[in-house]
Amino acid sequence: MSYFNIDAVKAQTFDAIVVGTGISGGWAAKELTEKGLKTLVLERGRDVKHIVDYPTTNMMPWEFEHRGLPPLAVREASPMASKHYIFREDAMHFVVKDYEHPYVQDQPFSWMRGYQVGGRSLLWARQTQRWSDYDFEGPARDGFATDWPIRYKDIAPWYSYVEKFAGISGNRDGLPQLPDGEFLPPHDMSCVEKHFSDQTAKNYKGSRPVIIGRAAHITDPQPIHTQQGRAKCQHRNMCQRGCPFGGYFSTNAATLPWAEKTGNLTLRPHSVVHSVIYDEKKKRATGVRLVDAHTKEMTEYYAKIIFINASAINSNLILLNSKSTRFPNGLGNDSGVLGKFIGFHNYRGRVQADFDGFHDRTTDGRRPNGAYIPRFRNVFKQETDFLRGYATSFTASKVGNTGDGLGDSLKASLFAPDESGWSLGAQMMGEVLMKETNFIKLHENLKDDWGIPQLRMNVSFDDNDMKMVKDFYTELSEMLDKAGFKNIKTSDTHRNPGSENHEMGGARMGKDGKTSILNQWNQMHQVPNVFVTDGACMTSASTQNPSLTYMALTARAADFAVKEMRKGNI
Repeated sequence: MSYFNIDAVKAQTFDAIVVGTGISGGWAAKELTEKGLKTLVLERGRDVKHIVDYPTTNMMPWEFEHRGLPPLAVREASPMASKHYIFREDAMHFVVKDYEHPYVQDQPFSWMRGYQVGGRSLLWARQTQRWSDYDFEGPARDGFATDWPIRYKDIAPWYSYVEKFAGISGNRDGLPQLPDGEFLPPHDMSCVEKHFSDQTAKNYKGSRPVIIGRAAHITDPQPIHTQQGRAKCQHRNMCQRGCPFGGYFSTNAATLPWAEKTGNLTLRPHSVVHSVIYDEKKKRATGVRLVDAHTKEMTEYYAKIIFINASAINSNLILLNSKSTRFPNGLGNDSGVLGKFIGFHNYRGRVQADFDGFHDRTTDGRRPNGAYIPRFRNVFKQETDFLRGYATSFTASKVGNTGDGLGDSLKASLFAPDESGWSLGAQMMGEVLMKETNFIKLHENLKDDWGIPQLRMNVSFDDNDMKMVKDFYTELSEMLDKAGFKNIKTSDTHRNPGSENHEMGGARMGKDGKTSILNQWNQMHQVPNVFVTDGACMTSASTQNPSLTYMALTARAADFAVKEMRKGNI
């Protein structure tokens, strides 16, 4: 029996364990396996194979039983998830149902989750912007929260590294607050978007650049993309269904297949990670405990290096639940900040406007991207009564003929000269300050079906957020008015925190283990063989979409971890 036990432990021992298969988990798997480490990758949900498991990817609108809109009973059963734009018949099979995975909301929090191999990399909006030093220096400049332990120069080469592999379309705009990257050809603006860009450049003397967005779509496949088996984006705008062409970047299309080719990958779906195992004698983590999603049996797996990439909130949950005599309040939580300083992005503000012009022009095809206004408030100096700022994404499209009538009258309507104007819709993406009062914690009594404590959410907007929304209304309305737009209207979506996926923080990076969980390498201050490189690691939220930064931080941390392991330091 003793020999059997030794063999069993050996079979469950790897060089590295990665928890989660979303954008950052996929990158951890790719980097660690490429560097020769036998790597176990754990996913709590089912397996999803690229192309094979995209059941709706080629369906026509009339093939959906309810024409795309989930029935009322389905929406009522998932009141939080169903508020999200992804929750439709073509993609809701990739979205967690609220009643299957409950959590407690001390403050309203719309937690949208994707529990399957690939996670939300199948569902993300694919917008990718680098951070600049204005973002990394934000906390130090305004004294709010704690200083980042890195600056742009530390991560810049890793941005380039991941951009080349992922495939990012964009234009080299030369903006100090939005550094250029390794870009494939950009998408085009519509004529009205270009008009707005030109007029804004004149009216604000270049201080408020309006550019085409940067997106993880292949517009000109390079050898690295064809080696992945990925092709040019077909501009179908059905990305949330899973792309059979691999036109946009996802774990399923890119990083996991790449890791699998190394022969060093072991993927285990249906594995709900319970906690990290900490050995108090060795003063290091030795593995993880997981619960089989079906049998509910608990198993332990062991490794020298552990990467936690379960997505920000779940990574916090795992660490908070990883209790021991040494860490009674959660793994590596000597500082007491684990689960605190949660951030997200504020998308509440909307502005709409009409443009009467360019009647002889229209849009052609489907563009998986929009135009973008990088943050222009409080970038170079503090100039408002709120901290940080917001970015803006928008699209302008032809209103088009209505197609009224039947038969001959319908044909005549469709072929009549299109005298309609254009409509522009803009949304803000504001940086929410990471405050100690925005936190999550384990519920004292309630557990889920796998015996793991449910989470209690206490995350909300504050006065700074609402001042930012008002400023967005004022400034965007003025910009549109000066550019000749009419019927300018503002609106508030009243969306809950968390409703746009970009939850961050809780296990933040920092220079001091007394005020942070991770160091400059995404390595736990007190448990040096554990790394956290998903949204949980973020010290501040910036106004840029965060996924590209997660990718770069993950590749950088994996490189460091393997080097340190080979030196015998971890």
